[in-house]
Amino acid sequence: MPFPSCPFKPFDEQMPNSTESHEWQIFFMQCAYNLALEAWHQGEIPIGAIAVVERQIVGRAHNRVEQKKNACAHAEMQILYDLCRQKQDWRLTDVHLYVTKEPCPMCSGAIFKSRVPKVVIGVYDHQQGCLGGCLNFNQHLQLYHRVEVTTEPLNGHCETLLKTFFKLQRNHNRLNSSPDQF
Repeated sequence: MPFPSCPFKPFDEQMPNSTESHEWQIFFMQCAYNLALEAWHQGEIPIGAIAVVERQIVGRAHNRVEQKKNACAHAEMQILYDLCRQKQDWRLTDVHLYVTKEPCPMCSGAIFKSRVPKVVIGVYDHQQGCLGGCLNFNQHLQLYHRVEVTTEPLNGHCETLLKTFFKLQRNHNRLNSSPDQF
């Protein structure tokens, strides 16, 4: 039985006409959200990320762990890898990331190591997030670089997306598990 289809619709990606930074932040998070929907359609945990330099999107990615059979194929890791390759530099000091879910320890470490100055998240991860949800690398590690962390929760859309995905996944797994497996 195939995994349940995604019940959510993408946002219309209309660039703001204003110079208001909050409107741009919403727009970029909507783009990241749309990538999370794409991940769901491809059988991945729905997490999307956008990289922005001076209000221009310079990178887009969503989780591809299942597709690539690689635990490192998180949206954030893919963006960082691609941008470092494009720029021919590991320092991404002009890049702001917009991610639908707070980055895990691996991704947070890579964000700090590549010197990304700002990350905007859609929802905190209280189990594995390392930018304030579960742990805060800014406070708990004595690193030479600090990351500004803000939220743009899109009125709860990112949280609803993830909660719905995991609820449907649990139900799907329960219905498809055989009693003799245990």
